[in-house]
Amino acid sequence: MSSFEWNKIIASVLTAMIVAMVAGILASSMVRPKHLEKAAYLPPGAEGEAGASTAAAPAGGAAAGPEPIEPVLAKADPAHGQQVAKVCLQCHTFEKGGANKIGPNLFGVMEENIASVPNYQFSSALAQHKSEKWDPDKLNVWLYKPQSFAKGTKMSFPGLPKVQDRADVVAYLESLK
Repeated sequence: MSSFEWNKIIASVLTAMIVAMVAGILASSMVRPKHLEKAAYLPPGAEGEAGASTAAAPAGGAAAGPEPIEPVLAKADPAHGQQVAKVCLQCHTFEKGGANKIGPNLFGVMEENIASVPNYQFSSALAQHKSEKWDPDKLNVWLYKPQSFAKGTKMSFPGLPKVQDRADVVAYLESLK
C-alpha cells in the first residue's frame, strides 16, 4: 500500500474522532439535565433515610396539611370562588338538579352528608366518610389535596394550594342552596 493510501486512512480515522468529539461537546451544551428537588423513586432500603428527612420537616415548623380556613373565611368572596371553581366544570355541575358527570353535581353539597349525592357511585375511600357532613374544615382539607382526605379516592384533582382560593370556593358552595 502506498503512503498516500495510509494518509487517507489515518485522515479518515482522525476526522471521525474529531466529529465524535465535536458532537459530544455540542450535545452536552444543548441538553442540560434538570435535577429534581425530591427523589422520584426511592429504591428498597432507602426509605429510612428519606423518612428521617421528611419526619424532621414538620418538627421544623412547616405545616403538614392545609392552613386553617376559619381566619380567611370571613373575607371569602363567593364570586371569586365561582371563578376558581371553573376548573371543576370538567367533571362537576353546579346547577340545581344538574346531571352527574365524571364527578357528582355539587349544588347544595354543604347541606348533605359526604358521598351522598343521588345516582352517583362514590369510591370506597370517600364512602367511608358517609356518616359525616361537609363543613368548611373538611372541605378545606378536601380542596387542598383530595388524596389526603380520602386516600384512594377517584378524584384526581391535585388541589388548590392557596387558602384564599379554598375559602372562596367554600363560600361559593355555601351560596348554592
